[in-house]
Amino acid sequence: MNYNNLTVAGLREELQSRNLPSTGIKLKKDLIARLQQDDTAKANVDASSSAVKIETNSDSSATNHAEDEPSEYGSDDLFDELDADALVSASQQSQSALPNPNSSFAVPPTPTLKRPLPQDQDEDDFSGDDVLDDPSIEEIWTSSQQAARNAEPPADKPEHVALIRRLLKEKFGYPAFRGEQEKAILSILRGENTLTVFPTGAGKSLCYQIPAIAFPLMDKMSASERPYGAGVTLVVSPLIALMKDQTDALKKRGIAAECSDSTKTYEQHQKIHADIHSGKLRLLYVSPEKLSNEAFVASMKHVPGGVRLVAVDEAHCISEWGHSFRPTYLMVERFTKEIKAERVICLTATATPKVAEDVRTAFNILERNEFRTSPYRANLRLEAVATDSQEAKLPLLFKWLREHPGSTIVYVSLQQQAEDMCKVLRSKSFNAAFYHAGMKVEEKTAVQDSFMADEIRIVVATIAFGMGIDKSDIRNVVHLDLASTVEEYSQQIGRAGRDGEPGYCIMFICHADIYLRQNFGLGDLPSRNSLLGMLKDVFGRERIPDTEGEVIKLAHRELSTLYDIRLSPLGVVFAALELRFGLLRAITPEYTNYQFEDKGRYNVVASSDHSPEAGAIYSMSTKAVKNYTFDMNAASRKGLMRADIVRKLDSWNATGVIMLKTSGVMNRYRLLNSLPTAEEDIQALADDLYADMAQREKDALGRIDQMVGLITGTSCLALGLAQHFGMDLPDGRKSCGHCTYCAWGEAATLTPKPTPPLNVEGVKKVLAACPHDDPRLLARVAFGIKSPRITQLKLDKGPVFGSLADHEFSTLLREFEAACRTAAHGPLNVMPTPPKAKSTSRTTWSASHSGSAGSPRGRGGSSRYSTSRGGSSRRGTSSYSSGYKRGSSSNGSSYSRGGYKRGRGSYGSYR
Repeated sequence: MNYNNLTVAGLREELQSRNLPSTGIKLKKDLIARLQQDDTAKANVDASSSAVKIETNSDSSATNHAEDEPSEYGSDDLFDELDADALVSASQQSQSALPNPNSSFAVPPTPTLKRPLPQDQDEDDFSGDDVLDDPSIEEIWTSSQQAARNAEPPADKPEHVALIRRLLKEKFGYPAFRGEQEKAILSILRGENTLTVFPTGAGKSLCYQIPAIAFPLMDKMSASERPYGAGVTLVVSPLIALMKDQTDALKKRGIAAECSDSTKTYEQHQKIHADIHSGKLRLLYVSPEKLSNEAFVASMKHVPGGVRLVAVDEAHCISEWGHSFRPTYLMVERFTKEIKAERVICLTATATPKVAEDVRTAFNILERNEFRTSPYRANLRLEAVATDSQEAKLPLLFKWLREHPGSTIVYVSLQQQAEDMCKVLRSKSFNAAFYHAGMKVEEKTAVQDSFMADEIRIVVATIAFGMGIDKSDIRNVVHLDLASTVEEYSQQIGRAGRDGEPGYCIMFICHADIYLRQNFGLGDLPSRNSLLGMLKDVFGRERIPDTEGEVIKLAHRELSTLYDIRLSPLGVVFAALELRFGLLRAITPEYTNYQFEDKGRYNVVASSDHSPEAGAIYSMSTKAVKNYTFDMNAASRKGLMRADIVRKLDSWNATGVIMLKTSGVMNRYRLLNSLPTAEEDIQALADDLYADMAQREKDALGRIDQMVGLITGTSCLALGLAQHFGMDLPDGRKSCGHCTYCAWGEAATLTPKPTPPLNVEGVKKVLAACPHDDPRLLARVAFGIKSPRITQLKLDKGPVFGSLADHEFSTLLREFEAACRTAAHGPLNVMPTPPKAKSTSRTTWSASHSGSAGSPRGRGGSSRYSTSRGGSSRRGTSSYSSGYKRGSSSNGSSYSRGGYKRGRGSYGSYR
């Protein structure tokens, strides 16, 4: 039979019908190969009977698949107010039912990036343990693992099925679950860890909200009510706005939910704490950063009834293979074990098969408990237009917006660009507003509310806008720049047409977009010397005794400025030191300033508390007009443990004696092992970390290539998008029939960009304006990439910043590496001298020194630094702007008409 006509799900069903395992087989071609191999084997025994049997099985499988295959949309999301029936109806429309305005379109199947596999263990590992080399032992272990993964789940209790269906109707107003929602929820109710990969708007939130309110009812049904309460469900989410939206919606439905974040008042935090420990709260939303707060961790260990479920939203952030890896997410798995969470559900809209495998491994999720819904939406029309310049996009955008009425999101890359583009649209009589993360909370809320009420038609926004937007009738999603990743693109276009009506998604691209994305991608890799200097500084810090061991203190922002490492990659370094090398563990940050307000009982409580800590607080606090200021350093010099004092202040704050106000964050790390101090050890560690970060940079640039390939490739755009996530179009189709490529038969084509000859004079100007100790700094200045040190030295304000942006970054880096090695441009002292590590003999420490054969050692340069080429040395802790500019390019406020190109001829409908 022709297996190419089957979907991935159909192929797996075919394998299952033959009692053939499919575990570990991710790609469609590999599933087909496994079936063909089985066909060949059977043919060798009895060709004729085998053929009959295969045909029968395939017919049966196809019939069952047609009857049981869930809708590709999953279910509607509670907070997006989707009309799920309309969505399903739209998926079944004929392609001719979709409008077909003139458009330019395109798509390719995207390649899968593969990070090099870890090096094998040394040959002498386990050399003294012969039993581990026994093949029979290995076979037994492997077979037991396979059996566990492939085993059928326990039967679900009918009363649980009835319960969650009743809650869906009574609490959320929906008649039935959609897609894989019910299976995921029942998996949770069985006590099994679960992963859901549902596209934007497919109902992920219900997968933890319904279990959260079902737990106490389940306890009552089984007569196993917990004496101290029914426990709580924790939701870990990086998005404060989304947390607020969801808790507000739940409260309107009479469900006890709260979010603990920095915007809450003292009284609100007090109530949340009381509700948790009185058993009233069903759901609590927190940020991943909250999980490093030792007081919060300790509190969660003693929740009455326990933590029934931890829901990890945006779970792809856990995976180092993912498009938006966040080091703080690596702490989530450890947190769930420390608080003895009963079960975990991970949720994401954008997990490739590799990322999903990473998440399953981290949380010990069986493969059968991964529930996935296709990102394909038949009612979405995906378009792409290539132009010669940013300016050339504008007349096309105006024409497109006039031809496509309805609520619209226009995505751009930069905050200033959002504001400037909004002004341009308003000048053309479009009803538009802008939205980005740099706005005040009340300003963002006003824009979102106006958009929801249809008072504003167009929002020009960065990626900060869209998460949790419960507007089902968004008609259009426009990308004025290249999306940073395929995952981001998939998530953003999924916000259109959630009511089942046609949605239109268009991306305008030019070569300048690729430069901008490279600018972001190339900004995170520090120089090896910067990394080495930072490690020596950290390892040489003073060890401070603590109740649980030795602690070192440091400020991330100060390290970022001092060693020219952005805060995000700096976080990756510390996560690696903790989780890969077992050297440090992040613990609760401390504050340099402590103030508090008397809530009416402070003097009575403090004067009657005879503990040393209370006495220190009472005697070392001075009152101004309203607030007391406590001198923590003076108390520490008296021999009191800082942790004990903080606990006393926290206890008074929690019980309403005082209202504590802290500021001045200092990061704290507890030593887990002896830190390396020998030069060879630190060098090896720096090489290892640098090689890993260099690979991350390569992966980031590869994701840009994936996005460009998807938009400009010569095949169906919708198919390429589905295949990126390890899936296919429904019924094994090879085209959607209405994307750029399907409609026109040609891709949106970028004109080849010629490589300019090396601008030698430009290189000399950069060398004349900048210090020469760091080739990567020079290349960043020439290319127009900001970094903490570049901002500190104000090099981003000079004429050379971005002056060679038309060159390849790798070319610039090679030139400046060569220049820094010459006598004419030798290394200069340009940064403060970091504290020297104490000299000791070579240290033994638990870390892999494998490094990478290709990881570059420092050539030239110096580990001694000062702030300027001739000025005095000064440490700085100033923050730096997160904005990026293209040097001399237009910032978006002044556009002129220009030409554009597509696959064939001119694109008249956008003139």
